[in-house]
This record gives sequence, structure tokens and C-alpha cells, in this order.
Amino acid sequence: MADTWVRMVTAQTPTNIAVIKYWGKRDETLILPVNDSISVTLDPNDLCTTTTVAVSPTFDQDRMWLNGKEISLSGGRFQSCLKEIRARACEVEDEEKAIKIAKKDWEKLHLHIASYNNFPTAAGLASSAAGFACLVFSLAKLMNAKEDNSELSAIARQGSGSACRSLFGGFVKWTMGKVDNGSDSLAIQVADEKHWDDLVIIIAVVSSRMKETSSTTGMRDTVETSLLLQHRAKEVVPKRIVEMEEAIKNRDFASFARLTCSDSNQFHAVCLDTQPPIFYMNDTSHKIINCVEKWNRSEETPQVAYTFDAGPNAVLIAHNRKAAAQLMQKLLYYFPPNSDTDINSYVAGDKTILKDAGIEEMKDVESLQPPPESKDTSRYKGDVSYFICTRPGRGPVLLVDESKALLDPKTGLPK
Repeated sequence: MADTWVRMVTAQTPTNIAVIKYWGKRDETLILPVNDSISVTLDPNDLCTTTTVAVSPTFDQDRMWLNGKEISLSGGRFQSCLKEIRARACEVEDEEKAIKIAKKDWEKLHLHIASYNNFPTAAGLASSAAGFACLVFSLAKLMNAKEDNSELSAIARQGSGSACRSLFGGFVKWTMGKVDNGSDSLAIQVADEKHWDDLVIIIAVVSSRMKETSSTTGMRDTVETSLLLQHRAKEVVPKRIVEMEEAIKNRDFASFARLTCSDSNQFHAVCLDTQPPIFYMNDTSHKIINCVEKWNRSEETPQVAYTFDAGPNAVLIAHNRKAAAQLMQKLLYYFPPNSDTDINSYVAGDKTILKDAGIEEMKDVESLQPPPESKDTSRYKGDVSYFICTRPGRGPVLLVDESKALLDPKTGLPK
């Protein structure tokens, strides 16, 4: 057999947004959390990571490219994931391409990895979650590992905690686990993406800049200094997890919204209770909360839930398309684009929500009226970079179309 072959696999993995937050580790190396968390997986058509992994006897070292730039793989988290997957690699036989890789060969063979996020990296949109989940999922397929997605989630967790939740679609629970080696700290699906498919998610990207305090540093400081975190992990979250699972199962939006908003607010309170305090939200984030709270209070039942991760971006979950269209009108009233921005580039993802809101061009945004429930008629042009409309989505998939690969099948280098 010629030794110039390249074996390649491409996968796509969604990002996820926690509605009951993970914040704080009880083990830094294994990334074991101080509490359970629950997330919703976002539609990969709108937010995802695509990763191509390749192996060849001609590669002389492991290499990785992220969004077109080569990055180092020497970090402990990358090394943990590579080591764990290599340990589970099995024999691979591809008759069509005349490739045969024995189990023992995987230790000697080098990998090329190319990854691309279709959304801002390190801006509080869980790019590392989608990234590490996609890395582990694609490597497992490349190396013919036999583990299921739940078992793979325990490996992805060692790259980025919330990555374990991106191995499933719909609603996902990350169980904190009890044992020291972390083998029982993994993700399980609470409900698939079809279970509650009338939900609509609108993300306000307030800033796509990298955040000032990384999640890793922030969590470490919080665990060391916040008494509120200890109370949250022990007393508050266990009850909320049970209530949230119930709300999802029963598609009870009023309970879902109450829990989601409360948990987001408490997470940011914990950040403020840290020494030194961590500020992830900004004035625009607070204005968005204000807008949603006033609207929810003016209706008989909540229309929208908000949640903010470690960044200023708002993730708004509307309970149906009608509520999403009304929300879009309110958001575009308060946060219109700069005059030179085209409305179609200002609202990305599922454009049908814009249509439902009766907005086709900039003049429709200019003629919007202030929301009746608010006395504030100010407009904050340019405070939001753009919006993404999406919905709950599926878990990771293999892409069989070779044209979608990020590496050249002949050289194993980025296209």
C-alpha cells in the first residue's frame, strides 16, 4: 500500500446556550462543575462549528487551523482531548481508498485539524463549546471510536465544560457527577429539538470583541471568593434543575421563562460577588432586560425569556413565532442599525422572523412605534452589532460532501 494516503472526516456541531448556568469548577484539570446545568442547542444552520480532521503517514506533527489561522495545539485542554480519543481509537479499514490503520498505529500517526466558526469566537457565544465538541466528535469518527455521544461528552468536557452539552440537540443536561475521575460528569438529552419546536431564539450581538475576563479566570476567582456561589450551587441550582426539567417536559413557558431569567440574573450576581467583581453585561444588556421585563409584566403571561452568558450578548427565547415577531419590532425600535447598514445583514439567520414582523427594508424600521408598555421613546442606534434569529436545533452530524471539507484531500492542508 502506498504511504501517501490522507484519511479525512468533516463534522458540524452546534453551539448551546445554558438556561441553568454552569459557573465554577470543583476540579480545574478535569473540568468538573460545582453544579448541574441545562442548555438549549441552537440550530447549526445559524450557529455552528465545522471541523475537518485528517490523518496521514506523511504528516510530521499535529497541526491545527482555527478560522484560517494556524494555532498551537500545545495547550493542556487540546492535549487532554487528543490523548483521550487516541486511547479509544480502533482499527480502520477503508477498502475503497486502500487504507488500513491498525489500533496501535494511532499513537504514531499525526493529525491535521481545521475548524471554522460561523459566528464570533470568544465573544460570549459559546464558540469553545461548539469547537471542542466538534473536535472530539470528528476525531471519534476518524478513529472509529465506539463510544456513544454521552461518553464522548465526558471527553469534550475536558476541552471546554459546556462543550459536553453540544453533543446533543434540543435540551441537554450536564450532570455534575460525583466520582473524582469525572467519568459520571457527562451530558444527557432532556428532550430533542422537535419536542418544543415553536420556540424562537433571537440573539442580540452587543459586542463581538473578545471579553475582558475569560470564563476560566472568572470561574476560578468566583470559586475562591464568592459566598453566593456556594449557596447557589448547594441550595438554589438543585431545585431549579428539577423545575426546569419539568417545565421543558410540559412545555410550560411561564415556568421556563421565570427560571431562565432568574438563573441568568443570579449568575451575573455571582460574578459581581467575586473579588475583584466581574462585569460581563453592559448598558445595552441592561436596556434589553428592561425592555423584556416591561413587556412580560404588561402581558398576562411571559412572552420572552432572556439569558446572558459570560458576555454582553442577549439570548432571547420567545414562546412562539407571534411573540418573536413582536419582540423583533421592539428590538429594532430601540436598537436600529446605523444608517449605512442593510437590514438583511443586520438580522442574520432565519429571515422569516423579519417578514413576520412586517419589516422588509430600512424605512420599515424607521416607521416603528415605541412599545406601548414603555415610557422610554429613546432609540439607541448602533448599540447592537447585529441580531441572529434561530431556534432549537439538532446535535452534531457528519458531512459526507467532500466539497464542505476545510482541508485539501490530497495534501491535508487548509484549502
